[in-house]
Amino acid sequence: MKKIKVNKSLELAGTIRVDGSKNAILPILAATLLSEEECIIHDIPKLKDVEIMCQLLKVLGADIEEIESNTLKITVKNITTCEAPYELISKMRASFLVMGPLLARCGNSKIYMPGGCAIGTRPIDLHLKGFKALGTDIKSENGYVNAKTDKLIGNYIYLDFPSVGATENLIMAAVLAEGETIIENAAEEPEIVDLANFINSMGGNIIGAGTKTIRIKGVKKLHKTEHTVIPDRIEAGTYMVVAAATGGDLLIENIVSSHLQPIIAKLNETGAHIEEYEDKIRVVSNGIIKPVDIKTLPYPGFPTDMQAQFMALLSIADGTSIIHETIFENRFMHANELMRMGVNVKIEGSSAVLTGKSELTGAKVKATDLRAGAALIIAGLIAEGETEITDVYHIERGYADIIGKLQNVGAKIRLEE
Repeated sequence: MKKIKVNKSLELAGTIRVDGSKNAILPILAATLLSEEECIIHDIPKLKDVEIMCQLLKVLGADIEEIESNTLKITVKNITTCEAPYELISKMRASFLVMGPLLARCGNSKIYMPGGCAIGTRPIDLHLKGFKALGTDIKSENGYVNAKTDKLIGNYIYLDFPSVGATENLIMAAVLAEGETIIENAAEEPEIVDLANFINSMGGNIIGAGTKTIRIKGVKKLHKTEHTVIPDRIEAGTYMVVAAATGGDLLIENIVSSHLQPIIAKLNETGAHIEEYEDKIRVVSNGIIKPVDIKTLPYPGFPTDMQAQFMALLSIADGTSIIHETIFENRFMHANELMRMGVNVKIEGSSAVLTGKSELTGAKVKATDLRAGAALIIAGLIAEGETEITDVYHIERGYADIIGKLQNVGAKIRLEE
């Protein structure tokens, strides 16, 4: 079993380049199913989730060629099956995003209920409600969803919650539907804007991505395109927290500063010094952390995907911090692992109360999910002794070469097979 071993590593310094966004590339890969022509996509991160999505696309009939490092050419001239197999869907929740494109292109799909990190229920009912509004007949049985339609027809769809996945799936279904679709209370994440830009570059007609109201005018066909994925704001945020926690000085390259404003604001509150440039950001810290309160919210609020990393940081703050989690009900599973390392945290319903100045010591811990794994690495960098992290496959799902990147800035971290 793979293990990540981390030893105390303060004052990390140097430059880290952020990869393309995990949460942007997965729906974009699914959207390649919408066109018969080739799609060339640049800055694709080398992640386990990307690998799984590419395997799924190949099963569905895609021809995928790596034309250079981090660049793929994907052509889906013919979809050979509309059934997404259990062994792939169960590994990654985002694989459910092929449902919209399959309905748009073929008029039917059979997809097993999705897997992924166990951070909450994350129901797919909003996806299905939207597909029904577009004229789809849906039956759920034996663990899978069977969807069929003679023709997708544009409609008005109101999302009860601004779900990112539902917004993406419905955009992809509506782009080839007849007439206009309006999605109200849509998610506003930058990754949705990137998906819309990708589809529009193929000839789609999507207006309002990044706002609460998205209008999609259906088109007959989509053509070939070339696209570069936006940088990963959560990866960038993670390394920003690394700099603050270790009293470091890190220059983080390939970022979009506007995507990071909630993270920048909270790090400023902790006392870190932040310099913003056009496509890079510098974080300098003396290692003295002030307590802050955090409430996770849909974008443009503070991202739930950064909550665990900030818990590790605030464990050494000089005072009490409170984290309110409003997105996922099971997203404090990392707290028990951090407690093994000496973090003084108490969970009260959907809130975590951190009494700072924790004396962290290395321990054997488990990555319960992707961002929990990142939090344990951060804790390991500031803890006395050695930290051993298992279930590292979670971390590999969302961070490309995190060990190499941290080693390059002075971290004592290694992977053991």
